[in-house]
Amino acid sequence: MVHAQLDPDREVAVDPVQALRRTAFLLEREQASSFRVEAFRKAASVLLALPAEEFDTRLAAGTLTDLAGIGKSSAELVTQAAAGRTPDRLRKLEDAAGPLVEGGEALRAQLKGDLHTHTDASDGGSPLAEMAFTAVELGHDYIAVTDHSEGLKVANGLDRGRREDQLAQVEALAAPLRPFRLLSGIEVDIGRDGVLDCPPDLLERLDVVVASVHSELRMPGDAMTRRMLAAIRSGRMDVLGHCTGRMVKGGHGRVGEKGRPPSDFDAEQVFAACVEFDVAVEINARPERLDPPRALLRQAVAAGCTFTLSTDAHAPGQLDWQPYGCVRAEECGVPAERVVTTWPVERVLEWTARRRRAALG
Repeated sequence: MVHAQLDPDREVAVDPVQALRRTAFLLEREQASSFRVEAFRKAASVLLALPAEEFDTRLAAGTLTDLAGIGKSSAELVTQAAAGRTPDRLRKLEDAAGPLVEGGEALRAQLKGDLHTHTDASDGGSPLAEMAFTAVELGHDYIAVTDHSEGLKVANGLDRGRREDQLAQVEALAAPLRPFRLLSGIEVDIGRDGVLDCPPDLLERLDVVVASVHSELRMPGDAMTRRMLAAIRSGRMDVLGHCTGRMVKGGHGRVGEKGRPPSDFDAEQVFAACVEFDVAVEINARPERLDPPRALLRQAVAAGCTFTLSTDAHAPGQLDWQPYGCVRAEECGVPAERVVTTWPVERVLEWTARRRRAALG
């Protein structure tokens, strides 16, 4: 199912599973609570596993809610979709759906992919396949799955065994998704000493390495600068993720509504190192992050940095959050040709391959 807005002036029959997925997608897109969203995604999973004959029987008898995972709201939506009409709840969401933000259209039209996404393997809300197929439906050419590294326990970071399992999943999905490309990746934590929280041999096998600071965000500026420079100069990362760590408002249900101030570091030194070691600065499009702030983003442009524009999506509907980053990038004069995620996947992989070539000497 393509995630396109329905025509409000005509009735459109929607498959019940598609109706549930679309409802969840639109709720995620508008930043609804995860509890509301998960109910519809859970119901979709239950229906997918239900034999067609049992579905028809339960639908006729009105016993869908007897199934674990299908509540009253989900059952009503499914019943309306099965009757050949657009469910009321979905129609209201479609009617309300519109541009997330004004501006940024020119850059968004040039974007081909997303290099920072999360699944339920770490702290995301949906399986890898759901994230990938939603990206296909949105018209992306590629995304990288970048679940957290092992040391970030609060985000259920992946150890070597779970990372190996995910690599196998990525490989298994390659054929069903073609010509779309699902890239293997990681959001690796930058330790206090600047060491990346993943064995070098495993990093070398990944298509994309996003490195971010997640701990001790209030450390003194000179120490934070040394920490970031050590990571960048290691030659083992492709992207510097959400460089200031700020939150402009509460996010992920763990940060207060007042948000979190940016970390202190010497941006001139950090951006110069990014240019020298060909590390892209991430323009993080999550509405509660919008990192880096405009002043630093303009400074990175002046320094000659390359960029990625990524959503840091933790749910399928959040993959559609690119406009939040696009409008800020255009405001700050980011040239589209210096945004890696406007590049075709072959060029992206050639760019990240320099990391592996360097590791081999």
